[in-house]
Amino acid sequence: MRPSFFRDVVWQRLKHNRMALAGGAIVIIMFLMAAAAPLTGKDPGAINIINALEPPSWTHPLGTDDLGRDVLTRILYGARISLLVGFVAVGIATLIGIVVGALAGFYGKWVDAVIMRFVDIMLCFPTFFLILAVIAFLEPSIWNIMIIIGLTGWMGVARLVRAEFLSLRERDFVQAAKALGAKDSRVIFRHILPNALSPVLVSATLGVAGAILTESALSFLGIGVQPPTPSWGNMLIVGKQTLGTAWWLSAFPGLAILITVLGYNLLGEGIRDALDPRLKE
Repeated sequence: MRPSFFRDVVWQRLKHNRMALAGGAIVIIMFLMAAAAPLTGKDPGAINIINALEPPSWTHPLGTDDLGRDVLTRILYGARISLLVGFVAVGIATLIGIVVGALAGFYGKWVDAVIMRFVDIMLCFPTFFLILAVIAFLEPSIWNIMIIIGLTGWMGVARLVRAEFLSLRERDFVQAAKALGAKDSRVIFRHILPNALSPVLVSATLGVAGAILTESALSFLGIGVQPPTPSWGNMLIVGKQTLGTAWWLSAFPGLAILITVLGYNLLGEGIRDALDPRLKE
């Protein structure tokens, strides 16, 4: 897809989509907050029992937890974990989905049939319970979580890429490349794939939100990121235990998850609208 299309059409549409701009602003703010975590000058794992369960104040704007750790500092460092999991997991899923979908859509026939039946089988398993089953046999760590989420989330991307390839492989520019003797790999990655990335971009943006939710849920259940490493999900565990006396331990990590996921969903929907050729420029 021509760069001018993104500059002249997509960007113009995004600039006039308030929801997309709001989502983009939220995403940028979350990145800045994660980058600014060390600037607080506080250790997210520093224990101070004397300051345990202090409500929000000037010293601790979001209060402290049951071990006296600053909640704001832990949320900022937790943002790093959530963003890392989201982008790495979605990167793995997108890469696998692009390769699988491209092979199925380009070659068709029995290759397409075999690959898509495997995709259908994978889609029969509830993704979250499949992740739980795999993690039960592995050590719960951030790297295992990212890899597992990525390896169980590529099916949707594969189907999107396959559909685009089935539509594009009969176009004149593809036939011309084949007639000139271009190898299959060059036709796939140089000529067809760049024109099939629009739905993948939307899916990846929305997928980051899903990966963050999955990581938070796993950490909340105690099989995700392990303490003392701060994660929004494992911070909610402490909040659940002290919900009646320390509301801030549940409220602020929950709001962080809500706002971040909302931001990526708004941005993804905005990109989808901007890339829709049926909309008037």
